[in-house]
Amino acid sequence: MLYSTIVIGDELLIGQVVDTNSGWIARHLAPFGWEPKSAKVIADDAQEIFRAIDEAFSQTDVVLMTGGLGPTKDDITKATLCRYFGGEMTLNDDVRRNVDNIFAKRGITMNRLTASQAMVPSSCRVIQNEVGTAPIMWFERDGKVLVSMPGVPFETQTMMERAVIPQLIKHFNSDVDIEYRTFVVIDYAESALAEKLDKFEQDMPPYIHLAYLPKQGIIRLRLTGAHKDPQVINADMDRLSSQLHKILGHSIIADDDKPLAQIVGERLRELGLTLSTAESCTGGNVAHVITEIAGSSDYFMGSVVSYSNDVKNRVLGVDQDSLDTFGAVSQPVVEQMANGVCALCHTNCAVATSGVAGPGGGTPDKPVGTVWMAAKVGDIVVSQCHHLPGDRARVIDRATTQVLIMLLKLLG
Repeated sequence: MLYSTIVIGDELLIGQVVDTNSGWIARHLAPFGWEPKSAKVIADDAQEIFRAIDEAFSQTDVVLMTGGLGPTKDDITKATLCRYFGGEMTLNDDVRRNVDNIFAKRGITMNRLTASQAMVPSSCRVIQNEVGTAPIMWFERDGKVLVSMPGVPFETQTMMERAVIPQLIKHFNSDVDIEYRTFVVIDYAESALAEKLDKFEQDMPPYIHLAYLPKQGIIRLRLTGAHKDPQVINADMDRLSSQLHKILGHSIIADDDKPLAQIVGERLRELGLTLSTAESCTGGNVAHVITEIAGSSDYFMGSVVSYSNDVKNRVLGVDQDSLDTFGAVSQPVVEQMANGVCALCHTNCAVATSGVAGPGGGTPDKPVGTVWMAAKVGDIVVSQCHHLPGDRARVIDRATTQVLIMLLKLLG
């Protein structure tokens, strides 16, 4: 099946924002035999949108469009699609309730512009956006389909997986059953993991696809299968899942698409343990990702951002001799930081980080990207030194991931 992608946004044309949706869509439709005919980035301009749709429909029966669905005046996609497909803008009560619920959860008061998100063309079928306020709109004409989605990658990608892809497959291949399985994997670089799974992939049935989705020290493996017989696809997915566990063992830390912090939190809750963090170079980012998880107050007690040596010494009890002799970025210091924050917060477990995030501050012995980190569970403390590539933000994110992986392994 061929399809076209249209990405709308002036910010994309001038390079202020990078289009990641087109590539994501292509990767996630490929397992079903869907191929992109074209991918076009255009301005927030009605005539450009009209021309792009006409051109896309002349080549394919499916057009996937992202962007231009915000509440501000420069977001004109919705009104333009109403002109293209006909009908009139009408208030959709389901969309309005969805927007109300999202704003209530966020504790934000809805204004007039946001309320306008509930206005949609009468010529479309609405797919509720479960993670945002802009509705997803499904248009049909002469056997052809256009799906308009938000430009925010998280919203588009989440709703593509949850609703759009299954509905597209059902619409054009009504007798196909789709199944997904996701595994969170550590301890492997993407190339090493692909080599490890080479024979596994070769032996997979042709209707099942394995995707590698790497991110900052973690790889999500996603098995996607499509078959006319649900029993066949479920049996094959169960068998392949079991094989993956035998091949990768403890390197699979979850059988679901969960954030690392959630996986760690579930393990802490299961063991009845509590956690605190002592952070220098990560500046509280470890505590941030932990507390992003709902219910983290069950096990997370607090954090000390000991950016200065003085705070390391006075608050966390790191001895001055270690700081003078080894420096803040060292094994003795991070281990004492972990012990100190455990004592201070009365927790069973702790993690600690100290490093050079950059862009300055590096030395020949400790270049930018050098991070010492420690994890503590009970009386056991382990520490590691990592040399992390990238800019400041990447070093901080990668250090956060690595120290949580250390803790998870120690929790067993």
